[in-house]
Amino acid sequence: MQKDIRKLSLKEGENQTGIPGVTVYCFEEEKIRMPSVDNPYLYIVLDGMLRLHTPSGIMDYMAGQYSVSRIDTPLMGTVLKFSEQRDFLAMSVEFTVNDVITTVLGLDNDLTEKIMKEQLDRNRMALSDEAVIESVDKLFSGIYRAVPSEFMRKNILREMIYAVLCGSCGRQFIQSVVNTRPAEEIYEANSWIKENFRDSFTVESLAEQRNMSVSLFHQKFRSAVGMGPLQCQKRLRLTEARRLMLDERKNVTEASVEVGYESVSQFIRDYRKMFGSAPKEDILNMKKHLEK
Repeated sequence: MQKDIRKLSLKEGENQTGIPGVTVYCFEEEKIRMPSVDNPYLYIVLDGMLRLHTPSGIMDYMAGQYSVSRIDTPLMGTVLKFSEQRDFLAMSVEFTVNDVITTVLGLDNDLTEKIMKEQLDRNRMALSDEAVIESVDKLFSGIYRAVPSEFMRKNILREMIYAVLCGSCGRQFIQSVVNTRPAEEIYEANSWIKENFRDSFTVESLAEQRNMSVSLFHQKFRSAVGMGPLQCQKRLRLTEARRLMLDERKNVTEASVEVGYESVSQFIRDYRKMFGSAPKEDILNMKKHLEK
């Protein structure tokens, strides 16, 4: 797949493939932008190594591994390792909510329940993760090597979704789709917060932008995202501060100011509450863990 993709005339950033919903990314900078789309998507690392700092933890992806989009997927990632060509290659495959829901409804018997309860056999999940990459390769290479067929594309996409559901990300994939379906306008608000978390804002202003009362907006946001808007902002600030201190070696004061905190002491209190230890101690422990 790498060879096929490198045959394209790749430019820095996004590269359209001609296949609906499939985008190739080529970066030569260490800090890269993740896809910003409304639909669920897969993000497959093709060449290089990627790190994502999320409120749920630090996630590293090597070539051949994939992630699925979810509410706390960051807007930015860090390239830990470049390819031999000194670039980083990735691909995203976008799905519609209906694509996923239709596949879930067609699953065998109690398979959905087993996925949600994480009761699938680990070997089956590992094989399904491999099948995801095989389906991506089939989708990409098949389009260019054979007569273009919308029928084939849709069937390969359905096969890919099935493999994702049965793989290691199946449960969170279903959850992200279930949350997205009834609350598109809330996800727009969440995307805005991701872009502007360093700035001060009020819940009233966000509600007004969407012609909702504050109570209704807050209720819908919490239902879709799992937390209130200001709590979401705080988690994004603290996660980015952690990245700044770990990856860019910023000190506590520099990181707190850069993410929008006016009080360093308040930053330290919030940080300890979220990550379980003070910033300096946490970063030291993280470095020791990552060096193992």
